[in-house]
Amino acid sequence: MVELMNDNDFDLFRKVIYNESGITFSDTNRSILDSRLKERLRDKKLENLQDYYKLIMSDKEEMKVLLDSVTTNLTRFFRNQPHFDAFINYVIPHVIEEKKKTGDTTIRIWSAGCSTGEEPYTIAMILADILPPNYKFQITASDLSLKSLMVGQQGYYPDSRIAGIPEKYLERFFTKVSGGYQVKKELMDKIRFDYHNLKNDSGARNLDVIFCRNVLIYFDEAAQTSVVNRFYNALGPHSYLFIGHSESLFGMNTPFEFLKTEWACLYQKNLK
Repeated sequence: MVELMNDNDFDLFRKVIYNESGITFSDTNRSILDSRLKERLRDKKLENLQDYYKLIMSDKEEMKVLLDSVTTNLTRFFRNQPHFDAFINYVIPHVIEEKKKTGDTTIRIWSAGCSTGEEPYTIAMILADILPPNYKFQITASDLSLKSLMVGQQGYYPDSRIAGIPEKYLERFFTKVSGGYQVKKELMDKIRFDYHNLKNDSGARNLDVIFCRNVLIYFDEAAQTSVVNRFYNALGPHSYLFIGHSESLFGMNTPFEFLKTEWACLYQKNLK
């Protein structure tokens, strides 16, 4: 029989999860951690949390599995449409204007915390539709969940998951298959799915746009500040950051500038 998590166990596991990923568990979401740990104990055929703790400290792959299990992967295509309206009508035109000054014709985007891929595919569909013919784009889509990344890499979505995709995009970028839709290869080739822990520097530089929506809410203030400043370093001189509509950088020690457009609020890095 799997044992119940006591206060000492809770402190032990939430500390190691925080140290490994920056994800914070409080008393209010303790039950989520409890249920995820019970699942891992059953799967590994272990009876106590002390043995499981020893396992994750000695097995990096099992640590990844645990971190995967405690992440929340709620997403959908075209989630929060005002963000994409601002992306289409404000961000991309301004990015193109800046690129005309240097002759660079590649737009580089990072979808951080991409979950099962709906966000990067949404971005890719928009760019394939609106960019001038002489421009190309590259999207990196990263997440802490290997299971979610596999879904994104496969590019298959059941009928229940394609709600919100405009009909013209569905016809152009998807193939109807049994039980759902398959993203066409031409679009899949534009996205590189990559495992990444936001606690670490991605190594990316000179990006034009970063989407990291509804991820910062899982971090405490110190971890949020570290992540956001790493985003700042990854972005180019005239670039943009989208975070979740319920998230804010207000009061955070970061050089990003707040930007309010006609469609949505976002942040910019604007170096002269």
